[in-house]
Amino acid sequence: MSPSAIETVISSSPAPDATKESSTNGTSSTQPHHAHEEYQYLSLIRDILQDGEHRPDRTGTGTYSIFAPAQMKFALSRPTTDPSQPPELILPLLTTKRVFLRAVVAELLWFVAGSTYSKPLSDAGIKIWDGNGSREYLDSVGLSHHEEGDLGPVYGFQWRHFGAEYKGHDVDYTGQGVDQLAEVIDKLKNKPYDRRIILSAWNPADLKKMALPPCHMFAQFYVSFPQAKEGEERKRGVLHSILYQRSCDMGLGVPFNIASYALLTHMLAHACDLTPGTFTHTMGDAHVYVDHVDALKVQLEREPRDFPTLKIHKEVGCSIDEWKAEEFEVVGYKPHAGIAMKMSV
Repeated sequence: MSPSAIETVISSSPAPDATKESSTNGTSSTQPHHAHEEYQYLSLIRDILQDGEHRPDRTGTGTYSIFAPAQMKFALSRPTTDPSQPPELILPLLTTKRVFLRAVVAELLWFVAGSTYSKPLSDAGIKIWDGNGSREYLDSVGLSHHEEGDLGPVYGFQWRHFGAEYKGHDVDYTGQGVDQLAEVIDKLKNKPYDRRIILSAWNPADLKKMALPPCHMFAQFYVSFPQAKEGEERKRGVLHSILYQRSCDMGLGVPFNIASYALLTHMLAHACDLTPGTFTHTMGDAHVYVDHVDALKVQLEREPRDFPTLKIHKEVGCSIDEWKAEEFEVVGYKPHAGIAMKMSV
């Protein structure tokens, strides 16, 4: 799509109205248009379509891109009306289109397990890694020696075995490399003021061995403690997270990434007996693929609805391992209809 066509798209999309009456899960209320956190995402889409640089990209599709836009921040909990009760947990699943929640949960648990083989996800109907794990694609990036579906030392391997030598998806790597996720949990529990509570997927030595270098590449965690009155015990810590993502597919990837790292923060808070605080998303190359423009035009016309709440059916202080999808209960997710967008590989 040409830059002139982009201008037509923008001029035909409604601009934010600071006093617009909106409907949230069926109830109308007059509130500032910017109050809902999802407007951070919608405003960024609008900025990219308005001002983004038209750039070629690895996939050959073409993008409109801006660099280092403003951070997005999402609350992960809120106090209940009864102060004696624990806070209500919030999951920032975007509502102006349906986000594939089952895939978010399955992929995150796949990362946590250290998995690098896409077939179990594909067999479960989650095809998000099929393109990058295909025989044709692996051959094209110099990984012809990999079995189809073997993605190399991608996210989960780096999280659980950073620095280990990758020898294939079916090798037992127990005790090999650095288990960054275990170290994060140990510090959250025992050194909550540490400034090195880091989870990195970016390993330059392994990049050429991966089917796809990590896009969401670096997370940091921070525990704050609400001020206790004199004589009171230290209050329960609040866990905050920040993600740096180098490459941000705003149409398909970013809604997924927001939900995934928010859910990871919830998991870590639950495992470490902390209250989830905020998730902050920092972006490098934030882009819209040319063939997503029309779909995003539709999304820009929609009003956000309430984010759903989250219930975790697992004991507090549990291990980070062996979680099951059914232990997450997402309540009140009532998004607009899904919007089809093609994934560029």
